[in-house]
Amino acid sequence: MATGRTHRPATRSRGIPEATVARLPLYLRALTALSERSVPTVSSEELAAAAGVNSAKLRKDFSYLGSYGTRGVGYDVEYLVYQISRELGLTQDWPVVIVGIGNLGAALANYGGFASRGFRVAALIDADPSMTGKPVAGIPVQHTDDLETIIEENGVSIGVIATPAGAAQQVCDRLVAAGVTSILNFAPTVLSVPDGVDVRKVDLSIELQILAFHEQRKAGEETTGDGTVDTAPPAAPPAATVRRTDGTDSGPDGDVPAVMPA
Repeated sequence: MATGRTHRPATRSRGIPEATVARLPLYLRALTALSERSVPTVSSEELAAAAGVNSAKLRKDFSYLGSYGTRGVGYDVEYLVYQISRELGLTQDWPVVIVGIGNLGAALANYGGFASRGFRVAALIDADPSMTGKPVAGIPVQHTDDLETIIEENGVSIGVIATPAGAAQQVCDRLVAAGVTSILNFAPTVLSVPDGVDVRKVDLSIELQILAFHEQRKAGEETTGDGTVDTAPPAAPPAATVRRTDGTDSGPDGDVPAVMPA
């Protein structure tokens, strides 16, 4: 069984920029939709529009993959799906554990998109004894007392934290000590991790705050009572940060987006 324990994605060793890596899932999603419609080829302009980027950026991103398309024809959809999937490490089986099976954790467990994207929910873990053995999405919940054993037996290197904020750091520490090297954090708190561990933070409240900022900005651009237009935007709220493997943080001006693309 492929565990993903010793394999690290080839993207970094090949020097693909983090910003390009962050856009690869967007291209893959658009390409998968084309593949499902049996579309054989796609132009850079069409694919860029579907992914929400400009075509020049797309062509630059694909040049890092060694894919340049064919003039007058475009890109082969099926080959690009394979190429990007391989680059992202999705051609193998990645076992994932979800810790914290409340409403959010249960919703994540029931998400049907993991399997088709190269991820397998290997275990669901919760600290509540009354949850132990209860099936969620067809998987029996296991107690946090067994976390280390579960990680080892399933060769897990990716963990999802959906616990309350107060429990998240302790869970993170245990996951890392057990061998998990990548964490997707849904808890409303910033996690401290050692070098070599990747954390992606998903904070819906921050995303809503950013939307509120844009709504306020739109309102500020409307005509004021004295007939003038106020275009000065208010200060933006702080964005979430992402902990890189070198221990540095990337914020709103960095290469890594604060939220992993869907």
